[in-house]
Amino acid sequence: MLVRSLLITLLTAIAAFGVQAVLTNPAAADPPAGSWARLRMCESSGRYDVAAAHGHYGAYQFDLPTWRSVGGTGYPHRASPREQDYRALYLYRMRGWQPWTCARMLGLREDASARSKRVPTWAEAAYIGSGHAPPPSGMPAWPGKVYAYGDCDAPLRIWQLRMNRFGYDFQGTGCYYAETRAAVLALQRANGIKTSGRLGPKTWRAAWKGKPPA
Repeated sequence: MLVRSLLITLLTAIAAFGVQAVLTNPAAADPPAGSWARLRMCESSGRYDVAAAHGHYGAYQFDLPTWRSVGGTGYPHRASPREQDYRALYLYRMRGWQPWTCARMLGLREDASARSKRVPTWAEAAYIGSGHAPPPSGMPAWPGKVYAYGDCDAPLRIWQLRMNRFGYDFQGTGCYYAETRAAVLALQRANGIKTSGRLGPKTWRAAWKGKPPA
């Protein structure tokens, strides 16, 4: 009788574990929260309320057709952070990292959930946004690299998109060419920074804390 009781208990535990594994495994295949945070920082400086001049909106820089393809209504940047996170995971499960230029620039890798076509639940997407608010200063840390003409890097995209608040129309390529150089020089002149044309820590900070170019 004791052996039979122990056997039943063991089988029940195995069955319960199996059910739990089935329920939790799909969500575990999604990209980690850190990858989403890096993507947001590159796409929008981590801000959910951004409306870029080139028709992309919110933390994940959705254009309107893409936003609507995953069930979004209205404008992405007017949706709650919770909804933007959900639509981003929805898009990832439909198309992987393909829609995001920043994902390629950051070297983000797809996993089993990418292109799985499984519509996520709201609960599955809840992990993505850990602390939706931007840093207290609103300014991401300088990446530690001085940029010059011809450089391409994900943080450059963050700086370019930030400069759009001064009336520029950067598409956020993350590459330093003529338009970026002109913006760097104008920002340096406006803020008393040596006009070297090189984007270092002072010029980076001026995009958030400095005076606008004349």
